[in-house]
Amino acid sequence: MKENLHEPFEIIYKELDECPKPTHQHNFFELIYILSGTGVQEINKHTFRYNAGHMFLLTPEDSHSFDIETTTRFVFIRFNDVYIKGNTSLVSASQREDLLQRLEFILQNASHQPGCILKNQTDKSIVKPLIEAIIREYVNRDMYNKELIRQYINTMIILVARNIAMFLPEKINECSEEKAIDILQYIQANIYYPEKIKAAHISQHFGISESYLGRYFKKHTNETMQEYIVNSRVKLVETRLLHSNMRMNEIAAELSFTDESHLNRFFKKSKGMSLGEYRRKNRVAGTIFEGKLKSSN
Repeated sequence: MKENLHEPFEIIYKELDECPKPTHQHNFFELIYILSGTGVQEINKHTFRYNAGHMFLLTPEDSHSFDIETTTRFVFIRFNDVYIKGNTSLVSASQREDLLQRLEFILQNASHQPGCILKNQTDKSIVKPLIEAIIREYVNRDMYNKELIRQYINTMIILVARNIAMFLPEKINECSEEKAIDILQYIQANIYYPEKIKAAHISQHFGISESYLGRYFKKHTNETMQEYIVNSRVKLVETRLLHSNMRMNEIAAELSFTDESHLNRFFKKSKGMSLGEYRRKNRVAGTIFEGKLKSSN
């Protein structure tokens, strides 16, 4: 069972005593906020006990459902690529590109595991009044309500992206130093710009030697910096292959590969199959970024 979203974005408020739907998937991106109530979230056959203040992230790859124990008030914020492409509340093309890249980062790094997406306690305190403001504007329909809702949702997206960036489970634990986290975040922020993520540039940016940078990075992430960068770039390619209709040469140009042949060699070395073969075998129809996923849109 797969739900579709036919509008750029949708806000739904529901008070439920039981979940009306069995385990299902979406063709869109969804944030779910718990205003009150308790129960169990199931996502991809894993469970998590929820309560007020929790926010969940769902991508098109996720199968999920809720087992409601006490009456729960949910807020669902759903949106697709049309919302991003047509979002005139972001006043410049560079800002639209930045938001799209944040969304892509969220999609790539989603754990596909149950649990609250908000790891930062300060951000949790910001999200609640944002949610309440969205509901208020959506219900009252006052002047400029649509513009305000878009701004609130944009802020929400940025907060979620920041929390994922702060908590990459496979790379960061409670023993990680702040500088290691800063380096990871720097790489993710500049992953579209190959010159900025060369070891020489990163070492200069953080004021440490190249040789020490390599040892330091591996100590805190259990892989080399080059391995991390390659894996991150592979994820960018995978996202475009699975969630867009971009041609191979367009992907190569956007991600600064010499040409399609160069990109294909890079991808095949990591994934063991060509770009076309990977797309044919793994493409899921109707995902969030169906259509062209171009940061220039």
